[in-house]
Amino acid sequence: FTVSPTKQFYHCFGCGAHGTAISFLMNYDRLEFLDAVDELAKRVGMEVPRDTQQRNAAPDSVDQYAALEAAAKFFQKQLASSDKARGYFDRRSVDDAIRTQFGLGYAPDGFSALRDALGTDPRRMALLERVGLFSKNDKGHVYDKFRDRVMFPILDRRGRTIAFGGRVLDPEDAPKYLNSPETPLFHKGRELYGLWQVRQANSKIERLIVVEGYMDVIALFQHGITHAVATLGTATTPDHAELLFRNAPDVYFCFDGDAAGRRAASRAMESVLPRMKDGRQAFFLFLPDGEDPDTLVRSEGSAGFDVRLRDATPLSTFFFDEQGTDVNLGTLDGKARMAERAKPLLAQIPDGAFGDLMRQRLTELTGVGARAGAQTQTSSQRPRAQVSPTPKRSLVRGAIALLLQQPSLALALESTDTFSALRQPGVSLLAELVTLVHERPDITTGGVLEHFADREEVAALQKLASQDMPGEAALWQDEFADAMAQLEKQTLHQRIDELQAKQREVGLNDDDKAEMRALLLKKLQPNR
Repeated sequence: FTVSPTKQFYHCFGCGAHGTAISFLMNYDRLEFLDAVDELAKRVGMEVPRDTQQRNAAPDSVDQYAALEAAAKFFQKQLASSDKARGYFDRRSVDDAIRTQFGLGYAPDGFSALRDALGTDPRRMALLERVGLFSKNDKGHVYDKFRDRVMFPILDRRGRTIAFGGRVLDPEDAPKYLNSPETPLFHKGRELYGLWQVRQANSKIERLIVVEGYMDVIALFQHGITHAVATLGTATTPDHAELLFRNAPDVYFCFDGDAAGRRAASRAMESVLPRMKDGRQAFFLFLPDGEDPDTLVRSEGSAGFDVRLRDATPLSTFFFDEQGTDVNLGTLDGKARMAERAKPLLAQIPDGAFGDLMRQRLTELTGVGARAGAQTQTSSQRPRAQVSPTPKRSLVRGAIALLLQQPSLALALESTDTFSALRQPGVSLLAELVTLVHERPDITTGGVLEHFADREEVAALQKLASQDMPGEAALWQDEFADAMAQLEKQTLHQRIDELQAKQREVGLNDDDKAEMRALLLKKLQPNR
């Protein structure tokens, strides 16, 4: 494992992990990008700039987190002293390790247990009310929101308590589940219960299983299935879908097999489709009547539940089943109806193989799009204007590798105009790197990699950055200058070939002729 202070970059030759201080915290401590930035800033006494509106919305967020954490500890302490609450978890076979892992607790019966323990002064009372722990009646009387319920702390992506869910112990009480209201810290459409625990339990998250309830998550964990999360009493939102795929390539949605479950699955599908980049997969597991993940895993064990997951319906199959509901594909009218239903949804899928295959499947089912596809193929087969042969890739790759070792090399270039028009793989990336260094002259290798952190090019850049370049660093400037001179020469030849091809086909106008003369003169100059 090696760390380069100069490059601001680390690389492990054992496992291949590499990146920057930010990505290290993201991987090691399971932090989101912004949370990793916050953590690093705190360590060096810096404050991360915030949007004014965001600062004003929650000026006392530190106090709010502290109040929620104090409430979580209070509920945990109450669980330890409540036979009734412990008995509930005993009956559900939740052991002490899982209770600790999820911070489970108990809110005592009565209207003021939490208030008496934590809210003794007006400021504290206002703070606890702001984070959703108190309710107020029509007469203005404030009382505990959660009473005689087992408590499930909801954690954010840094493991901080931001809200609670509570379940009744008396079956006659209602509602069965009660969640904290929306607060400055808690937005239920953006959070997933159990995600923090999943991150802590898995060094690499291969899949996520989305269930409906807190106890479903806990039961799956209890049986060794440590990939379960739950939405918080709401349908799967686009924010949920983005969060799910940011953490795992495969997502399994578990729903009841009834009509309500199918509708919930359909809403989840609509949220997922715009995020189906290549490499991602979504599946739908519909449960037998009267069953939920909790009861299934307790009766069938983890092996039985895994079998059900392997048999889950792929997104593609579910999509066309749903769009084909009440449609007779044996008629032209039915095919047209299905195509009109499906096309707007398919248009949301990002460009790539999955989207192409989905549209191809729609064509197979309905015939719609076949003619357009044939026209596209014919168009692609038309002969193109003759251009110069594609230069070798190694020259551009070498220039990029040098910039990753020493970004300041790019400062010797006045602009990217001399090579950016070259039709060669990697040229646009090289031009972007040069522009980035000019905008940020002091940028390090680590800074460059963070700039590309969410881009598909980052893997190749990280690989190049971790390589040891041959030769001495003092000679890299000459090597880089030579590479750029060759790229400029190739660009010059490419443009001359383009103009000569145009001259043969349609002739040159006065501007073209002037450009041609200038290019030929430049070509004749020495050292070019």
